[in-house]
Amino acid sequence: MPRPTQAFIDLSALAHNLTIVRQHAPHARIMAVLKANAYGHGLLHTASALKDVDGFALLELDAAICLRNAGYQQPILLLEGFFSIEELALFKQYQLSAVIHHTEQIAMLSDSKYPDLDLFLKINTGMNRLGLALEQFPQTIRKLTENQRAKRITLMTHFACADDPAEEENVMRQLESFQAVTKGCDYPRSLANSAAIIRYPQTHTDWVRPGIMLYGASPFPDKTALALNLQPAMTLSSKIIAIHDLKAGDRVGYHGLFQANHPMRIGIVTCGYADGYPRHAPTNTPVLVNNQRSRLLGRVSMDMLAVDLTGIENAGLNTPVVLWGKEIPVDEVAQSAETTSYELLCALAPRVERIVSL
Repeated sequence: MPRPTQAFIDLSALAHNLTIVRQHAPHARIMAVLKANAYGHGLLHTASALKDVDGFALLELDAAICLRNAGYQQPILLLEGFFSIEELALFKQYQLSAVIHHTEQIAMLSDSKYPDLDLFLKINTGMNRLGLALEQFPQTIRKLTENQRAKRITLMTHFACADDPAEEENVMRQLESFQAVTKGCDYPRSLANSAAIIRYPQTHTDWVRPGIMLYGASPFPDKTALALNLQPAMTLSSKIIAIHDLKAGDRVGYHGLFQANHPMRIGIVTCGYADGYPRHAPTNTPVLVNNQRSRLLGRVSMDMLAVDLTGIENAGLNTPVVLWGKEIPVDEVAQSAETTSYELLCALAPRVERIVSL
């Protein structure tokens, strides 16, 4: 029998969340972000649920080729572009689109025999991660057009703080910088991530790039996925494999971070940080035991964790435990662990069996 730690992937939830994107941005083309194995959900499973989108975006060249070989004809955008001149042959062969974010990539294009690629020219408007500096943009766009080094050009940027309600001024500053530097350039544009899709309709432009919202988690710290009508696409579950009756004073797990102050029962669940559950999740992080809310106890181990069975009816060996899903939102677990749902979903380990449901 395999380990009972499993991730159930609900394709209907992915499709539902895509309809929510369309409701927010009805006039924009949608480029679904599938990086990091589709945020841990499985590349091809997720692509099949989102097959009606206008394009896909990811980081991994092998994953992009996998999508092409699976028959997807939409634009497939590599968000970090290409890293060597040798990769350009694959971009041409598989008709992949590339983000251009530094001048060395322009030099590679100039030295290659593949000028007619679909390019997304990324402009750094304030995040200071990837993108051409504002003062580099006029010369770069002129060089690309004069030397005919692109089949198509789309202009793009990325917002640093669209998820923070206190940072509207920063978002508007980035938007204004982008509009100012690209004024007079008659090219398609792509600006909005999940947070901007929901909160800033003025950023929708030609393409939107939804990520976390497609997977049913909230891009905001102050709004739940439920409030945004998003459905979780992943349920991480396992089972109890051991039970202990503790006396007052007994401690649990490495370093005894939890100590019982009265007699109690605990269950040991076969899921740990090697499965992708956060090691730093503290005592009281919510879990669902036999469809009843309970809590994590003590330090998460590599392969196991402990849960409180106080007041849980009919809890015993093989009782199901949900670590996150519909009743225990991944956002709530992430908040307890002082991280984000992005990290939890993407960290799901390959050894966790993914079971797909329609």
